[in-house]
Amino acid sequence: MSKRGHAICVPYPAQGHITPMLQFAMLLHSNGFHITFVNTIYNHNRFLHSRGPHSLDGLPSFRFESIPDGLPLPSEGSVEATQDIPELCRSTSKTCLGPFRDLITKLNKEGGPRVTCIVADGCMSFTMKAAEEFGIPEVAFWTMSGCGYLAYVHYRTLADRGLTPLKDERCITNGYLDTKVKIPGMKNIRLKDLPSFIRTTDPDDIMFNFLVNSVEESSKASAIIINTFESLEQEVLDSLRSIQHLPPIYSIGSLELLIDQMIPKHDAIRSINSSLWKEELGCIEWLNKKEPNSVVYVNFGSIAKITQNQLIEFAWGLANSKKQFLWIIRPDIVVDENSPTLLHDFVVETKERGMLASWCSQKDVLKHKAVGGFLTHSGWNSTLETINGGVPVISWPFFAEQQTNCRYSCVEWKIGMEIGSEAKRDEIEKLVTELMEGKKGKEMKKRAMEWKIKAEEAAKKPSGSSYKNLGRLIEDVLLPQN
Repeated sequence: MSKRGHAICVPYPAQGHITPMLQFAMLLHSNGFHITFVNTIYNHNRFLHSRGPHSLDGLPSFRFESIPDGLPLPSEGSVEATQDIPELCRSTSKTCLGPFRDLITKLNKEGGPRVTCIVADGCMSFTMKAAEEFGIPEVAFWTMSGCGYLAYVHYRTLADRGLTPLKDERCITNGYLDTKVKIPGMKNIRLKDLPSFIRTTDPDDIMFNFLVNSVEESSKASAIIINTFESLEQEVLDSLRSIQHLPPIYSIGSLELLIDQMIPKHDAIRSINSSLWKEELGCIEWLNKKEPNSVVYVNFGSIAKITQNQLIEFAWGLANSKKQFLWIIRPDIVVDENSPTLLHDFVVETKERGMLASWCSQKDVLKHKAVGGFLTHSGWNSTLETINGGVPVISWPFFAEQQTNCRYSCVEWKIGMEIGSEAKRDEIEKLVTELMEGKKGKEMKKRAMEWKIKAEEAAKKPSGSSYKNLGRLIEDVLLPQN
């Protein structure tokens, strides 16, 4: 019997949510908890495909289970992409409760430690009903930024004020999205800086209503955790903590840095990997041969889709900058294409200074001394990893709260510059050149290094804010109370 309890951890089934949930589960395990980590069957199969048949064997006190997501399983060989997000949201909220309830019952009957708490992604709010039925505490883990979560908390208010849904499609291009919005804890924020699901004309929009419902359901949790740190988002966290209907909020980021502090390098738990794609090991070897701060790293994350034309514009923008680059191009990144196609002329011109790969260990790349800048979609994991590495960014946000993260990176934290939505090669060339050798690029690098130090201070034991918050969360909420 685990003296600390048995936590069942349930991520939303996408890479950007699985990674921080697994990091948090590892930290709980290092604090003596028995862990059951619950993927969907689809992603369980993706792990086995990308990492090998024994990749989910786990440890005696850290096991993997799976439940169906309610969507039809794809044919063999096509298990390589993130599922359709709106369909996934609709399906998990309607079909997952029953299988999840059955899993808890099965775990409790097996003779091992009974489930004593649930840690679930804020977007998997069906778990709240199970927590209530089994009489155990649940912590809602919002894996995005604090500013992104604060914006979602105000979604219903935005609708009540008539700011969303948009009256018609012209609102996206006629300057309406430049309207400033009053949200306590956010300075000079515009509609265009808020998570992108407000950009709908449909009052029944799946994603907008899913987020409103998830925020309201997860507010019934015993606590809310956010993968951020106090000094990075102090005003946002203060604002969230002033909202009366929300439970206690714990900032516990960066989880990656907490793992470095709390789990020894040789611990077997560190061998568990959260990547749904096969990582190309040659990326680090290639970087090892490069000068410090000489390489632009390019990665648009695990979900973003771009057109073939946008791919070509980015390619020639990078080529024309004459800078060295490591570019991660997922097999499924181009809309409606089986694989991305880069022009022969581009490949020939850049073969001496560019490396193309399908996936890599991003946290290791961003900590590498050769990397001097990051062209990113501003997903939250990427934003935290670039802060941990002290690397400035060029941001091209795609959807969800990436727009909010981009705004904070460029305006509040001053570590980034934004690409216009058209993403033309001349602008990309100009921004890459500025990032790597310009005056603004040097100022951003200095600021990024300052944030790196603050992130490390937050995770440091025994006095770091995130380190202390994790301890309080375990003692006050997650440990069995009897």
